Amino acid sequence: MAWLFIGVTYASDKSTPINNAVKWHPGHYYTLMGQSKNNPKQMAQIYRELKNTPLLRGIQIRYDWAELEPEENVYNFSSIEHHLAELASQKKRLIILLQLKSFDPASPFVPEYLKTKKYEDGIFPFSTFGKKVIRGYNLKLWNPLVQERLAALISALGKRFNFNPYLEGIGLTETAFGDPLVEITTNQLDNYFTNLLSINKHLRAQFPNTMTYQFTNYPRHKLQSFIGKLKEMGTGLGGPDSFIDDPGLHHSSKANSAKGVYHYYPELSGIVPLAPSVMQANYVNTRHDKKGKAPAVNELLAFARDNLKANYIFWTRAPNYFPQVLEMLNGLGHAGDAGGLNSACPTAYPACIN
Repeated sequence: MAWLFIGVTYASDKSTPINNAVKWHPGHYYTLMGQSKNNPKQMAQIYRELKNTPLLRGIQIRYDWAELEPEENVYNFSSIEHHLAELASQKKRLIILLQLKSFDPASPFVPEYLKTKKYEDGIFPFSTFGKKVIRGYNLKLWNPLVQERLAALISALGKRFNFNPYLEGIGLTETAFGDPLVEITTNQLDNYFTNLLSINKHLRAQFPNTMTYQFTNYPRHKLQSFIGKLKEMGTGLGGPDSFIDDPGLHHSSKANSAKGVYHYYPELSGIVPLAPSVMQANYVNTRHDKKGKAPAVNELLAFARDNLKANYIFWTRAPNYFPQVLEMLNGLGHAGDAGGLNSACPTAYPACIN
């Protein structure tokens, strides 16, 4: 026996799509901060907030590589399975963000086996531009063996979760490279982005029924080609920030200068998923350099909805700000399941499962 939903054939358990239709529940999602995903008391409160806010369709959770593969070829997906079960009981959904870059020098964000000579130590330190203090670590994705191990993790995740009806999406952290504290050759930089595109292609192949996305912000000179290839493979364009007035993310005022990432969102509207984030810093100021103003949450909504044409917005559950987000969402009234965001199935998908 099979079930038919919007041109999509399902197996008799109503959860396994037989063709390549994609689960599609756009709208507003909570992004969890820090280690709250591992704190039962905090999660109980978050689940209450989800229940009391119909327009919150689910949560986005960051996972470090080390959490999911503590030892080589040994995977631990218990946290994902636990949160999927909790969310399914409310008919809410989970979106995963694979954390492939660390902003905490003490964070063991990759497995220990990757930090060996075989993998060229796996990671490299970076700083904030102009400073020589380690801010975090990025992945040596130019190394084909590192790429191979990341692809293996994605394959294992896809085999386990692609068909889960409450796993809405999975994506990768920002493209910004940071300022390396060790010399990076032009060839390594080029191979990094080539391999990142290959990983995105592999992600789409392993999650054919799940929305996939890439957080994209810098470097500006690579954006046109990089985003063009994301479009070809049907990968969503997302971002770690919604800085309303940030010059680095908007058009440049200089002639012949590369366009900022916000230029590309309207061009891709209706073609691939668009999924910007509202991070803690975005509640505080409209610019990364803090030379702007403190925006109201409804201004952030209007920017992501009207300027970036968002299908999804990831609202960070930041202290002092998330009550305002909940109040705003509960005040939207009859905005539909997507909370006023663009809910049309992207043309990059053969069909969508609603």
